[in-house]
Amino acid sequence: MENMEKKIDEAGTLESLEKIRVEIFGKKGMLAAEFAKMKDIPGPEKKAFAEGLNRLKAQLLERFERRHAQLEAEEMQSRMRAEAVDVSLYAPNGVKGALHPVKDTMDRIVDYFTALNFSVESGPMVEDDFHNFEALNLPKNHPARDMQDTFYFSDGTLLRTHTSPVQIRTMMKRKPPIRIIAPGSVFRRDYDLTHTPMFHQVEGLVVDEKAKVSFANLKWILTDFLHEMFGEVDIRFRPSFFPFTEPSAEVDISCIFCGGSGCRVCSRTGWLEVLGCGVVDPNVFEAVGYEDVSGYAFGLGVERFAMLIHHIADLRSLFEGDIRLLEQFR
Repeated sequence: MENMEKKIDEAGTLESLEKIRVEIFGKKGMLAAEFAKMKDIPGPEKKAFAEGLNRLKAQLLERFERRHAQLEAEEMQSRMRAEAVDVSLYAPNGVKGALHPVKDTMDRIVDYFTALNFSVESGPMVEDDFHNFEALNLPKNHPARDMQDTFYFSDGTLLRTHTSPVQIRTMMKRKPPIRIIAPGSVFRRDYDLTHTPMFHQVEGLVVDEKAKVSFANLKWILTDFLHEMFGEVDIRFRPSFFPFTEPSAEVDISCIFCGGSGCRVCSRTGWLEVLGCGVVDPNVFEAVGYEDVSGYAFGLGVERFAMLIHHIADLRSLFEGDIRLLEQFR
């Protein structure tokens, strides 16, 4: 007993203490050997023998745990002293940080439009059906709702599927003229190489007197914006359908990887789709109480732009926090 207590007290490291633990408490240790003797002890004496062994085990275990805590504290103090850093010293090998590519791309987009006198607006991420769908000319059972896989809550609210509700809320609070962009997070039930459940959009809206707003104005702004983001690329507007704009268009740029000659990234077409736009549908103005006005709107995915600008193949890598990817953007 005294010999075991002495060995525990004299253990100088956690490693040596662990060896003593195995020697005392292990399956082939001292206590196991003592308990094995019980089969040879007469019945009347067996209870007293077992009680004595259990007391011994409890005493040794208490001593072991106390010494373990002491050694752990000593090793922690030793490691802290060894790893201590004088924060007042000059660090010649400091590494420059950088913005995340999504944040950097978002800032570039916002900077462009604020320079053109667009204000930046925001709204709640948890929306109701009216602001997210109905006011945008998407009544219940409208087939276009199937285009957006939505996260619903039990009370009927939902995670917004686009930042368009910000446009609705802004129009319901203000009178024209309106000139805004709405950057922010949006949510859809989708996950693959080019989709994630949460991503970022920037949507724009301009509303004014009918004589002051035209599709030609929209086309000029988006053409200049895409040249600012991607350089001297070719740009085309294709007729498309969006419930909240009419006419509507999707905007493509010539493939920045192959120069428009056709490659795997652009599916051999020579074009990359980058955003959607159109003239605001009259039903949207009716929902917010506007009369005798015209407007245009556009929307884009920030991750899509970041992937094209920085040549990132998998959208999901933007959200994984892999330092090997992020270090490339210093």
